[in-house]
Amino acid sequence: MPETRWLDEEEQQTWRAYIWTNHLLWEALERQLQRDWGIPHAYYIMLVCLSESPERMMSMTQLASVTQFSASRLSHAMSRLEEKGWVRRVKHDEDRRTTMAQLTDAGFEALEKAAPGHVEEVRRLLFDRLSRTQMRQLHDVLVTVLSALEAAEQQDGDQAATWLRNPSSSG
Repeated sequence: MPETRWLDEEEQQTWRAYIWTNHLLWEALERQLQRDWGIPHAYYIMLVCLSESPERMMSMTQLASVTQFSASRLSHAMSRLEEKGWVRRVKHDEDRRTTMAQLTDAGFEALEKAAPGHVEEVRRLLFDRLSRTQMRQLHDVLVTVLSALEAAEQQDGDQAATWLRNPSSSG
């Protein structure tokens, strides 16, 4: 068995800063969307994914992959969004076994109304704190780490990374 490569003090501090920053940022975005729109951040991501897909539609399998939802969690989320009239489930035209998730006009309108507040919160909590140089450095670091994660996920056939890099490719 290989010897454990423990984190040194600087790596440990960086790791903990990343974990805590990620946690607090996600929680703040969650609070803002719950307060303003009564939906979890994960549901907002679903709406964005659908809005950026051709015909505002994705297969349930694709949407589960992009959102990293289990089938049951995705079904529950879709039910909640269907109750609001923001999405609908339809059968694929060519393969009736495939269920498609489609963003409705009402869902698109809701997303258009929710997006400015969400973007402002992202800007306030993250980008307003960084210089343009720091933002580019953060981007470079994240893309480097994401590339390694994508390589590991590609072995499992994951499509989430593809959507994150190119939303219009997820049709």
